[in-house]
Amino acid sequence: MSENNSKTIFGWCMYDWANSAYSTTVAAGLLPVYFATVVVGPDGYKIGGITFSATTLWGIIVGVAALTTFLVTPVLGAIADFANAKKRFLLLFAYTGSLFTLFLYFTKGGNVLSTLILFFITQVCFIGANVFYDSFLPHICKSEEMDIISSKGFSYGYIGGGLQFPLTLALVAGHNLIGISQAMAVRIGILGAGLWGAGFTIFTAKYLLETRRESSRPDHQGDLGLSPLAYARVGFSRLIQTTKHARRFRHLVIFLLAFMIYNDAIQTVLDMATIYGAEELKLSATSLLVTLLIIQLVAAAGAFIFASFAAFVGTKRAVMTTLALWSLIVIYAYFIVTTHQFFAAGVMVGIVMGGSQALSRSFYGSIIPKEASAEFYGFYTVFSKFSAIWGPFLFAFIRQTTGSARNSILSLIVFFITGLVLLYFVDEKKAREAKLAGAF
Repeated sequence: MSENNSKTIFGWCMYDWANSAYSTTVAAGLLPVYFATVVVGPDGYKIGGITFSATTLWGIIVGVAALTTFLVTPVLGAIADFANAKKRFLLLFAYTGSLFTLFLYFTKGGNVLSTLILFFITQVCFIGANVFYDSFLPHICKSEEMDIISSKGFSYGYIGGGLQFPLTLALVAGHNLIGISQAMAVRIGILGAGLWGAGFTIFTAKYLLETRRESSRPDHQGDLGLSPLAYARVGFSRLIQTTKHARRFRHLVIFLLAFMIYNDAIQTVLDMATIYGAEELKLSATSLLVTLLIIQLVAAAGAFIFASFAAFVGTKRAVMTTLALWSLIVIYAYFIVTTHQFFAAGVMVGIVMGGSQALSRSFYGSIIPKEASAEFYGFYTVFSKFSAIWGPFLFAFIRQTTGSARNSILSLIVFFITGLVLLYFVDEKKAREAKLAGAF
């Protein structure tokens, strides 16, 4: 696989196009609102005599899914690197996630536990697939082009979601015209998202190529051959070895800590936005879906705007700028009371979301050893999903104890500011010098 191969880059970007249907339509759009209004209902759900709101349950299951991926993705990444299996892992997680997304169609009012279990599986698969998807970035383009290619991938996702999502929005908004209930329209929309993901992943399967490396099999595999036990053993040993050498990647670790903290707030905003609008602001399902559509359309442009901005000021400074803007957004969100204000917040989120996500990924890709990209992106996911464990839990805790999700949303400013300060201390030059020394 050569760098800057147009077909390979297209195949890579098309996975973002494919998975955006799940992330936008299901995880952020339809399912949280459907879960709150239909599956759980306004009276909440009792567990052990304690009544939990839909927001609390949603925050908990998002956190549990993040914890699961936190535990398994670094080892799977190490296995994928030496086994030349990044593409196989990507497709396995992608198609398993699509399958269980289809199963969500069958959930109805009162099916609280089954809905949570199915969402847990789809969420783990979505996160897991993205580990291997991200790990291709250092291989498909040169270091100086990572910002624009990473932004291109995110833009494909935003545009893909922006095309699929209006179809779902029209179905939900016009359900009476075709003689079905709104709940049924939502279920059909979820079904469509699963089919969209499975269908467009075919382009990734066809065009995305993986570099074959002669040194992929470890010498100390011994007589265990190619058994799963051998892969697991070497996966853990490589993970431990890289962790021991963490001091050599001091500035990379500082970046990961900064990313863990500020990404905590970003993911919490994205995961909890629609359920915040549904339960706290009492907005209609149509208004919430329109806001998500606005975010998708604006984010595609926002990714390229910040990629161009990074070319002038540097990737690190561009990311720091997005974090300052995120801080202003959550302050604004605290005071939202009308639908139009929620729309305005969606525009602001769209502008900074693409930049903060795409540039964080490309910056990390530029400072990690290329030969261990899946393993290091496994660490990237560990830190991002470790943060995603606590954000939703904290959001749920503050909502449960104070009775208002406004306090939850305002608390996120602490994460953005802390992440910004840590990022300031990352020395890009020293981080890239450590990269050249290699992973082992």
